[in-house]
This record gives sequence, C-alpha cells and structure tokens, in this order.
Amino acid sequence: MTQEGYDRLRAELDELKTTERAKAAAAIAEAREKGDLSENAEYDAAKDAQGMLEAKINELEKAMSAARVIDESELDTSRVTVLSIVRLKNLKFDKEISYRLVSETEANLKEKKISVNSPIGQGLLGKEVGDKAQIETPGGTIEFEILEISI
Repeated sequence: MTQEGYDRLRAELDELKTTERAKAAAAIAEAREKGDLSENAEYDAAKDAQGMLEAKINELEKAMSAARVIDESELDTSRVTVLSIVRLKNLKFDKEISYRLVSETEANLKEKKISVNSPIGQGLLGKEVGDKAQIETPGGTIEFEILEISI
C-alpha cells in the first residue's frame, strides 16, 4: 500500500477509536436513562451501532497489521505490479484507459485505482508492455493490450 493510503487508514482508525467511540458511549448512556432496557428500542439501536463500530475498528486494525508500505522508487516498471499505473487499450472498442493497481483498501474506481485482487488487477499482474491480457469479468471477457507501465 502507498504511504498516503496507510496514513489515511491510520487517521480513520484514530477517528473511530476516539470521537466515534465517545459518541457511541454517549448514545447508549442517553438511551439507558429513558427507562426499562428490555423495551427500549433506542438502547438496542445504540448497542447495535456500537457493535458495528467495534467491528469496523477491528477490520481496520487487521488491515493495518497486514499492511506493508511500498517505496515507489524501488518498483520495477518492466512488469505490472502493485502501484503500477497501466495504460491499456481495449481491443474490442479500440479505446485507451489507465488504471493504477492498489491494495483493496485503497481501491476507488472514480480515481481509476483498482484493486490488485479484482479480475482486471489479477489479469494484469506480471504482464509487460506489448502483452495482451484476456480478462474474465462479470460482464464477459475483455481483451486489453498493455501500452505503458509507469509509477
């Protein structure tokens, strides 16, 4: 993962652990003051929200523990790897597009960042300039030609 992605995850985790945990605790305390807990839907909802928050914190902590920040200056551009920017040509439509291959936590299609675990990401890994990649997607097979690899 990039340093930027790691820093963003760290900031989100810190926000959840401090501000959001405090909000969840306050919501539970407020609901508890409203009487009998066995018939208090607001209390149940606050406890559910707290459970979902803790699950999200756990998920982010697991991602952070498995994360490895990659120094982009040490990457090889002769083959498609994590953090490569790949300029492709869709051979069926004769259209060019570029994607950056990133970790799942950094994937964002609007920013043209796709996960290395996605069908396209998996199909491109290890390819070189000039190679053709036939990729099975939910919408059918797509054939790309690798035009350029950069960082």
